[in-house]
Amino acid sequence: MTFRGRLVLATTAAVVLVVILGSAAAYVVAYNSLIGSTDTGLEQTAQSIVSLADTNPIPNYCYVTVDQCVQVVTSAGTVNPTDPSVLPITPPVQQVAAAEGNGPPVFSSTAVTINGATVDVREVALPLKPGFAYRSNTQPVVLYQGGALQLTIPLSGVDDELHHLALALAIIGLLGVALAVVFGLGVGRAVLGPLNNLTTTVEELAETTDVSQRLDPGGPDELGRLRRAFNRLLEALDRSRDAQRQLVLDASHELRTPLTSLRTNMEVTRRIDELTPEDREVLVGDVLTQLDELTTVVADLAELARGEQPDRTAGPVRLDSVVEETVAVAVTHGRSRGISFEASIVPCWVLGVRPRIERAVGNLLDNALKWSPDGGMVEVYCRAGTVVVRDHGPGIDPSDLDHLFDRFYRAPSARGLPGSGLGLSIVAQVAREEGGTVVAENAPDGGAVFRFHLPEVAHPVLRDGEPVPPDEE
Repeated sequence: MTFRGRLVLATTAAVVLVVILGSAAAYVVAYNSLIGSTDTGLEQTAQSIVSLADTNPIPNYCYVTVDQCVQVVTSAGTVNPTDPSVLPITPPVQQVAAAEGNGPPVFSSTAVTINGATVDVREVALPLKPGFAYRSNTQPVVLYQGGALQLTIPLSGVDDELHHLALALAIIGLLGVALAVVFGLGVGRAVLGPLNNLTTTVEELAETTDVSQRLDPGGPDELGRLRRAFNRLLEALDRSRDAQRQLVLDASHELRTPLTSLRTNMEVTRRIDELTPEDREVLVGDVLTQLDELTTVVADLAELARGEQPDRTAGPVRLDSVVEETVAVAVTHGRSRGISFEASIVPCWVLGVRPRIERAVGNLLDNALKWSPDGGMVEVYCRAGTVVVRDHGPGIDPSDLDHLFDRFYRAPSARGLPGSGLGLSIVAQVAREEGGTVVAENAPDGGAVFRFHLPEVAHPVLRDGEPVPPDEE
């Protein structure tokens, strides 16, 4: 069943339930009102008959013109032997007659046969006090032990009124159901119309994949909120697509230079026999350097493409150990240029993925090596989850500070230096995904300073040199 069908069905069911409950309540109220009015009339008539008993006989008789029957019942539960029994003596009447004038009048509904016809009647049993005297057929009779006056009136009028009321309520109920269906269809059209338009627009977007389109923001209602949320989703998709497109363009640009150089050198190898041993050595060195650049670019692209989906589970990592190992590798790279490293390392633990942290710290050291002058020094500090790397190069141009960690960004002064512009962006990505931070600034006395911070954790329990999970301690 469609959502519109369910909406119409729910609306109709709700209206039908309200109509049924309302009709039942109206019927019960009307019934009680009519019966109460009948009882009041019965009691007043019975009291009037009793009050006139001294001067007017109380005959056991049915008045055909009004279909009213009256008889006196003795405390023994019978009528006077000289009077006819015009009504069946019901148990409530017997109980009232035997109460010796105590208690209130008792009302009840029953069916009796009057003049050969069975009719529904309402009767009252009015208690008579002991010693009550009444005359019947001109003969005084004294009820020394009490009794009851039994009086009935047909319920035909009440039944007719209730029948008319039931018919009216049935008609009203049918009209209510019809209106509920119409109302449900109207509500479905009013509510689902904008939703259908939104669905059509989304389907068109799915077919064209044009995420640059935007929906009408709508009003302050729920559908407007949905439209605005969908617009934000389209904006995010648009930015993501632009970022992917830019990544491809930048990657193509960065790969083109080493590939072009590599192609040129490989063409030279066709005439390798004409080269001297020294030229051959230079050629091989250039090819290996270009292959290293390609490997670095591809590795950086793979690291960035992984995004926020690390392929390893985070755990306690001894940051000082990572820094020591990374510095040892950087020392070998800087030896050819006479660059030394001064490290101040304090043991500390952080939570993260060790290979990614190693990559981030290594990129910081490579960046410091690239900008350090020959024979210079790189200072490295590690404590309390923070790694500080400082070089003594030219520092960072203020216009570059806001873009250092952007993908493929290379400062104008770095155009002639090796690199893809991805190293620092990987540092920023690792810091972000591991819950840390990285900032860059110029040192007061020259050079650049990078602070890479990760949340520090307590010293874990070790087993065979490896951290033990908390549930296994």
